[in-house]
Amino acid sequence: AVSNGIPPPRLDLPYPDKAEIITQNLLKLTELAPTPRTQFVFKNLITKLHEFVSETKITTEEWMDTLQFLTRVGKTCTPIRQEFILLSDVLGVSALVDALNNPQVGNSTESSVLGPFFTEDAPDIGQGESIASEGKGDYMYVEGRVLTTTGRPIPNAVIETWETDGLGFYDTQYTTREKPDCRGRLRSDSEGRYGYRAIVPVAYPIPGDGPVGDLLLLLGRHNMRPNHLHIMVEASGFNKLTTAFYPEGDRYLDSDAVFGVKKSLVVKLQEIDNEEEARRRGFPKGQKFKLLQFDIILPTVEETQDAL
Repeated sequence: AVSNGIPPPRLDLPYPDKAEIITQNLLKLTELAPTPRTQFVFKNLITKLHEFVSETKITTEEWMDTLQFLTRVGKTCTPIRQEFILLSDVLGVSALVDALNNPQVGNSTESSVLGPFFTEDAPDIGQGESIASEGKGDYMYVEGRVLTTTGRPIPNAVIETWETDGLGFYDTQYTTREKPDCRGRLRSDSEGRYGYRAIVPVAYPIPGDGPVGDLLLLLGRHNMRPNHLHIMVEASGFNKLTTAFYPEGDRYLDSDAVFGVKKSLVVKLQEIDNEEEARRRGFPKGQKFKLLQFDIILPTVEETQDAL
């Protein structure tokens, strides 16, 4: 270990003989931070955290249990499993940050939480192609347009999408994962249209084999998410959108474990029982499939900034 080279501060820091002096000294030290924003954030963090400790009279044993829990959360994380994002999700922090940073602009599509199962390795697919290997669940076709708030098409928007298989597992939850599955990346066409084959999502439990699962048991909360399809859309000059579509009728819509459901994102799936329609959309077996139609409306970066 070596010194970081920063000299002692030229501040009046009394010896911490009383509990309140500890907080006061730390608040003074935040004045050394290089930017006003950093000072503001950490002054609030220290104030609220110290208030929490004082008001709840946390015991040494409880605090050590907390530190051990956070250590377990960190050790559970891998390149394809993000336990810290999951912790943020179940505490409602992810949903709160999302709501504060992504206000709805007019008729724009509302955002939703990213979740812990996004990966960077989704394969590129063409219009009408499938994101899921054959046999992963019931057929579903997803289609719509990417539009501005004034109704103009947005061509060449990058659409990233991912979901569970029909058993309720993401590809990253399988130890035998050899390549990405039930996920893909495509672009809207010149008229803003997009369309791809997928599978009907199902409700599923968020991982219960780690510290976040233990926390939910401690709090007496279920660990279920309603069925949904993730979508992320990015286009030059427009606010990046992370959202999800939630088919209506799921029993967990009103008690999503990660607080991601918004009313405008609950969608109706049409049941199509027509061999010609199924063949036109490229389904290799059978003639029944579910159809999800949804126009994605993106605000410009300026529209979003004006709404903040």
